[in-house]
Amino acid sequence: MVPVVKRAPVSLRDLGARAIHAALADAGLEKVDALYVGNMLADELSGQKHIATLMASHAGLVGVEAIHTRAATASGAAAFRVACLAVASGEVDLAMAMGVELMSAGPPPERALTMALDAQREIPNGLTMVEANAQLMALYLTRYGVEQARFANFAVNAHRNAVTNPRALFRHRVDATRVVNSRVISEPLRLYDCSPVCDGAAAVILCPAGRAPGVHPSLVRVLASAVATDRFAVADRPDPLAIEAARQSASQAYKQARITRREIDFFELHDAFSIMACLQLEACGFAERGQGWRMAEEGEIFREGRLPISTLGGLKARGHPIGASGLYQVAEMVLQMRGEAGPNQLARTDLAMTQSIGGAGTTVFTHILGW
Repeated sequence: MVPVVKRAPVSLRDLGARAIHAALADAGLEKVDALYVGNMLADELSGQKHIATLMASHAGLVGVEAIHTRAATASGAAAFRVACLAVASGEVDLAMAMGVELMSAGPPPERALTMALDAQREIPNGLTMVEANAQLMALYLTRYGVEQARFANFAVNAHRNAVTNPRALFRHRVDATRVVNSRVISEPLRLYDCSPVCDGAAAVILCPAGRAPGVHPSLVRVLASAVATDRFAVADRPDPLAIEAARQSASQAYKQARITRREIDFFELHDAFSIMACLQLEACGFAERGQGWRMAEEGEIFREGRLPISTLGGLKARGHPIGASGLYQVAEMVLQMRGEAGPNQLARTDLAMTQSIGGAGTTVFTHILGW
């Protein structure tokens, strides 16, 4: 994982190559058979298409299979799933999933991010990704009669965990008062309800279980890889607060891994907005409908809580370099499971789950790692 920064001092290709070389070094390898790259914004912001082959060429992996994957803000998770399927099928022996995003390049990224919404029915009406989440938050607060201050610990937890993560963008603590009093971004969303614009790259390598002992002394297994989608336009969903794609993909993942949700030790969720963190906890069965905020308020999401989330800062404080975020999540789970998370190390790490969301809850990937 390359440290997340506000503005990377290198090019998009150099940023990606750093993550590729770091992953190869960690695995003790010189090359892989295939490279799957998650990136959402390079063509709009950097004027660059054909990202995967560019990354392979620049990183010295000439000749390998190289494919660019996209699932909007879940593009990194899409790359990881494609790598999982490639290895599981037997077609690829060593696969690398890499995500990279240079959000500081070119024009402001807000317009390009908005393109994950419906170009005919949502964008012409002024909807943006921030506005879509603001509407979900407003609906939630009204329906369940909850004060926004009850959500503050989502940000408090993320920033608390990022302080001791050397790769995090924001390494400062915040308290509930600061969160609640931060400036309004789009009513009722405030600054600390939202993840930042930033640059980063992360990569992981997958191999067949039989080859694992010869690659690295401490590897974890991919127990489940699932993806589900919802109706594209939020307004078309029977209940906008039911993130159905999260529920379905989590349910599929539990079945694949042959576990129940109660066995999950920690959850690296997609906390691009605090409302999405809350809705995922509910959709995945960790909290009742309308009660996800309680897990934050009562400290159950903290490192010492019942279900730790965002254990190294999450998208909110580690940072959300769009195409790379899903790979940061997976890599951080591996650190936790290897016992290499330093001051952020959890006590229980046998089973870990991550979710990555494309669009406004439109496409959701769920992965479960174990031993």
